[in-house]
Amino acid sequence: MEYILIFIAAVFVNNVVLAQFLGICPFLGVSKKVNTAAGMGAAVTFVLTIATIVTFLIQKYILDVYGLGYMQTISFILVIASLVQLVEIILKKVSPALYQALGVFLPLITTNCCILGVAILVIQKDYNLLEAIVYSVSTAIGFALALIIFAGIREQLEMTHIPKGMKGTPIALITAGLLAMAFMGFSGIV
Repeated sequence: MEYILIFIAAVFVNNVVLAQFLGICPFLGVSKKVNTAAGMGAAVTFVLTIATIVTFLIQKYILDVYGLGYMQTISFILVIASLVQLVEIILKKVSPALYQALGVFLPLITTNCCILGVAILVIQKDYNLLEAIVYSVSTAIGFALALIIFAGIREQLEMTHIPKGMKGTPIALITAGLLAMAFMGFSGIV
């Protein structure tokens, strides 16, 4: 039951983008097309899950054991950067179209505060390894869900008449705010 609560809380109630405001750069930058958003969601899911597992193990079995807690941020950033390079190499070979569509935002996963934030939150919440995995996968699903929904709404907005002064970023920010308010409706669940 505890894992189900972690899942629901991470996906809906404490959505990393809409409630905690982590990962806003790719949320706004890659959300113009649903296909690109889905690809970014998959890439973030992979990197976030693997990064959380690796950083958890580094924290518990190296940094804590040897009293090197002050090295947490730099070691986590190195792990995340390495994993993003791995994803970039894999995407370039497996799906060149998605690699091109993600463009500059793929390397930006390295600096995506969502990934670093989740890795640190897992340590702060004192989760065990299984809880950390459930939390990271759930957070990644919540990120991807918000990104895909937002991309779908933005695609629909392209087909509607919007006043000239509201086109682009202004309407995107208003839409993101309304989407965040919609997700706030889940706050009473957990």
